[in-house]
Amino acid sequence: MLTLMKPGIEDYALEKTEKHNQILADLMAETYEKMHLPQMCTGPIEGQLLKMIIKISGAKRILEIGTFTGYSALSMAEALPDEGKITTLDINPECLALARRYIARSEHGKKIEIIEGPALESIKKLSGPFDLVFIDADKTNYPNYYEAVLEKMKSGGIILIDNVLWSGNVLDPKTDDDKAICRLNDKVASDPRVDKVLLTVRDGVYFICKR
Repeated sequence: MLTLMKPGIEDYALEKTEKHNQILADLMAETYEKMHLPQMCTGPIEGQLLKMIIKISGAKRILEIGTFTGYSALSMAEALPDEGKITTLDINPECLALARRYIARSEHGKKIEIIEGPALESIKKLSGPFDLVFIDADKTNYPNYYEAVLEKMKSGGIILIDNVLWSGNVLDPKTDDDKAICRLNDKVASDPRVDKVLLTVRDGVYFICKR
């Protein structure tokens, strides 16, 4: 079998990718210094991908499920016009405290609204349509998040779902998280309501467009 990703290729890709700004660099450093599971931070490669998709699509109204420490929200906010808005959902007060500090530092922070609480309950209270949704939260609810947001998307709207390869565990699912991601991937792959491509960026990004 052909092996496409040789050791060191991720570092090579990072070297050739647009550099993130100082606020994002500081946020990433503090996330790795202080947070449990800091690898949940989106990082510069995927952050730049999110920015470019927003620019190309012209998205102005964005929903994010899973704020963590705010790296992805701040990355996406950079690509939005002044009238654009990101609503980001999370349940972890420790993560949100760090996110709020860095959002306050950024000139783009005014485009970001944080809603603290269970995401599925928050989604019910939000009205669409959204131009773009980024899902990167608890994995057991991935199938539920997908269904909850799809009905709030405009035609042509984009859903991006992170960690859909789950370190390769989708090939031999054992845990509840493994199985939930597999259910999500199977659901999307067979869903006639959307066009889709599963990208092998970092831990896998499902790129979905509502028909």
